[in-house]
Amino acid sequence: MNLGRVADHEPRSVTDEKRDAAVLVPVVAREDGHHLLFTKRADHLGEHPGQMSFPGGGREPSDDDLWETALREGYEEIGLRPDEVESVGRLDDIRTITNYAVTPFVVRIPDREYDPDEREVAEIAVLPVAGLIDPANYENERRDHPHYGDIVIHFFHVDGYTVWGATGRILVQLLELTTDWRAPERIDRYVDTDPDLG
Repeated sequence: MNLGRVADHEPRSVTDEKRDAAVLVPVVAREDGHHLLFTKRADHLGEHPGQMSFPGGGREPSDDDLWETALREGYEEIGLRPDEVESVGRLDDIRTITNYAVTPFVVRIPDREYDPDEREVAEIAVLPVAGLIDPANYENERRDHPHYGDIVIHFFHVDGYTVWGATGRILVQLLELTTDWRAPERIDRYVDTDPDLG
């Protein structure tokens, strides 16, 4: 991964959604290559239960800015201390079906055990970038979304986990910026409208 490309990227902002949120996109360096840390959302959560996501959440009134939101959520969800986080840069903001504008912050974090908050996080998964960019682990769908029109949904299947939805969109930009991987132009399947696209 060439994380310098993230540092050089000029991110696009979304400023017209009802709510703001931020996530950390945590990069873990290991001897066998870069990995990314994901959380599996608890099944009882109202929004996107059981889905894979990056640590993060909605901005609170007490947060000075979205960077503080991301750091606070990282600490609350997995016990990642702000002093452990090394900022790399930002990716483009994305919109979600829950009317959030999500700002993704790419960060380097230590390779250690993290402590998931079981109220929000069912599991932590650290997945290899080599697996995420393996063409055998990727598929997509084209859907006619009631709000966004004709869209492509990306699915990454690695080590028994599936990353898709909003997190999949963030992941596509990260991988296209930092590796030679590109999302295939071919469409694997066409699906009727699904309101829960993330």
